[in-house]
Amino acid sequence: METPDNATPTGIAAEDWATASAEPQYRAAVIDLLGALAYGELAAFERLAEDAKLAPTLTDKAELAKMASAEFHHFEQLRDRLAAVDADPATAMEPFAKALDDFHRLTAPSDWLEGLVKAYVGDSIASDFYREVAARLDSDTRGLVLSVLDDTGHGNFAVEKVRAAIDADPRVGGRLALWARRLMGEALSQAQRVVAERDALSTMLVGGVADGFDLAEVGRMFSRITEAHTKRMAALGLAA
Repeated sequence: METPDNATPTGIAAEDWATASAEPQYRAAVIDLLGALAYGELAAFERLAEDAKLAPTLTDKAELAKMASAEFHHFEQLRDRLAAVDADPATAMEPFAKALDDFHRLTAPSDWLEGLVKAYVGDSIASDFYREVAARLDSDTRGLVLSVLDDTGHGNFAVEKVRAAIDADPRVGGRLALWARRLMGEALSQAQRVVAERDALSTMLVGGVADGFDLAEVGRMFSRITEAHTKRMAALGLAA
């Protein structure tokens, strides 16, 4: 649900963690969410470190290394938060490892440009999803989630490099557009799989824990994510 910046939070969104976590199902949903986010950040760190090996210049390599470091810092914040609320970080992350590992296995880039598009498109889809959910979280958890979703600079970097490559060889655009569409499909498929397998997390999305969410709203949420993806494709100079 889109909420105006000046809207007054209601329900759980108006509570802090100490109050909201008294509801066991909500606590379980948040631990799931933080576990999924933490593993995602750890995987992003590993992926960016690997992508740096494909970088054509030392400057590009250093830029990716800096982004990888930022992703690891985000992971540390989530790991520390899980520990602070008496949840074992490894246990919280474990249920989401296979889905994320499968996504990365199925979408391994074949070159530098595919790696850039994957990071830009894939990470942005995940960030959009988590921002949608964050609007329904308690104030403490919402603040943490939004802080770890801060752009590490990869977006502008990817757009600059991909557009330059397309300008140099327009044929590159068609290949990367197909690649980005594949990434979108795989990302949504894995996200739906994870939500379906985690009862507390699915309840947060469709109602019961996060007040006001319903199936129709979930549909609208995914429509907004798809629209944002289309805009990012345009920014890259690619057809959605």
